[in-house]
Amino acid sequence: MDHLLRATARAEARHFWFRGFRAFVAPLIQHALNGRENARILDCGCGTGANVDLLQRFGRAAGFDLSETGLRLGRSAGRARLARGSVAAAPFRSSHFDLVTSFDVLYSLPDAEERTAFSEMYRLLRPGGYALMTVAAMEALRGDHSVLSRELRRYNRDDLRNRVTAAGFVVERMTYAFGSLFLPLVVSRTVQRLRGLKREDEQAALREIEIPPAPINAALGAVVALEAVWLRAFDEPFGSTLICLAKKPDAAHT
Repeated sequence: MDHLLRATARAEARHFWFRGFRAFVAPLIQHALNGRENARILDCGCGTGANVDLLQRFGRAAGFDLSETGLRLGRSAGRARLARGSVAAAPFRSSHFDLVTSFDVLYSLPDAEERTAFSEMYRLLRPGGYALMTVAAMEALRGDHSVLSRELRRYNRDDLRNRVTAAGFVVERMTYAFGSLFLPLVVSRTVQRLRGLKREDEQAALREIEIPPAPINAALGAVVALEAVWLRAFDEPFGSTLICLAKKPDAAHT
């Protein structure tokens, strides 16, 4: 996982994928907080903390992660509101946050730990608060990147919905994302599986997260930006990422 964190730290400011990801989730964050002033936000499994920078635009945001490498990279980039902790035992008090997020974390957790993580996100939220999560989607898209991120599963819509509602949440929005890149991803990752997935430390695997040449990065960024506009109004039926916005019921017991 340290390989992925270091590669992510190098790429997340300029890579078209990270820019697209932020464009996809920002409207959902805004919807969840609905203009709430001084909203309390927590990123569960924050990695290098780059997404805490995004969340700071909407309220008072902090993050935590179990990886010392990720936290060190984040702090060296000037991010102070980062703590060490596990998503299965969050070091924060109950019913305190208006929004909790989990971006590309849950798919790497064993089933029991994943269930506990959902319960912890539920516990952390005030009644009426929201959880926003993204996970890897569609088994057909398993590839070299799956090794880097140590995926244990890729989700479909029904699977994620069942796991989220089992924790007590009510799902308000669920959609696939990066559907605009679906066809080339299917082809490239099918080829990767046929030739055998690369080890985590192999250069071919690490190239999955390198910034493409500038013209390609710009072109793909434009495609994904158009998709982000589409997603503001419509759900997508396929894609490499599944986004879920879920609510803790207003009358929920904590």
